[in-house]
Amino acid sequence: MLGPEQIRDGFLEQRYIASDEFTTAFQLMLALGKPLLIEGPAGVGKTESAKVLADVLGTKLIRLQCYEGLDAASTLYEWNYPKQLLRIRLTESEDMPVDAREAQIFSEEFMLRRPLLDAILQERAPVLLIDEIDRADEAFEAFLLEVLGEFQVTIPELGTVRARERPAVIITSNRMRELSDALRRRCLYLWLDYPDLERETQILTTRIPEIDTRLAKQIATFMKFLREQPLQKIPGVAEALDWGTALSKLHRNALDEETLELTRGCVVKVHEDWEFLRSQRDRYLSALGA
Repeated sequence: MLGPEQIRDGFLEQRYIASDEFTTAFQLMLALGKPLLIEGPAGVGKTESAKVLADVLGTKLIRLQCYEGLDAASTLYEWNYPKQLLRIRLTESEDMPVDAREAQIFSEEFMLRRPLLDAILQERAPVLLIDEIDRADEAFEAFLLEVLGEFQVTIPELGTVRARERPAVIITSNRMRELSDALRRRCLYLWLDYPDLERETQILTTRIPEIDTRLAKQIATFMKFLREQPLQKIPGVAEALDWGTALSKLHRNALDEETLELTRGCVVKVHEDWEFLRSQRDRYLSALGA
């Protein structure tokens, strides 16, 4: 079992800054074999954490992106009907019993694996990312509970298949809707919030080695200011990293009003938000240190 120091160091090697609470939650997830439900604002690194975990464990990442209307068939398997039809036509002249012909075309060769079944059939336990579960319907959430309980599914044509090793499961949610108590009971829980000033500065300097430390601190300070405003789209860490990278590419080593005007599209993604900030010019200039 990986200890918290190994997890923290492994994430740091992948340039992901993990807190003590974060590393403990991941350690418990791996030790107990339970899914980890990560909630928090958009753009704070929930999805990225699963990608980094797969790299740390040296295993495959399998991602299921949730959306409204997602159903079991879309997440388990489908039959490759064109390939089946082609095989039937190619073997029409062969003297083969109907049962044998059915067994041939309803085999794994003609199956299109979707993420959940793919995770179950892996030789080595993968990291299974169920991303933005709050976008899916409650009916799918109930189905997901069954799969997570046993990690086995029944395929009428092939029988029951079970996971050789339980995947490490990370479920993310932006809280667009409330999740069921049953799902929450089944999971460990981690709230991943916006980082504080010191940690965001560290994230910027770690992920963007060429950035000036003073500029990184300025960006982190201004991001903190933005997140305290009544904006329609609050910028996350992803926007801070995009902004820092853009400023480095432009060879800017300090924030000022002109730089913000030129690069605001990296962090302010709604026109009304920008108009609001312009109406607060003195306050945002103060936050810029200008």
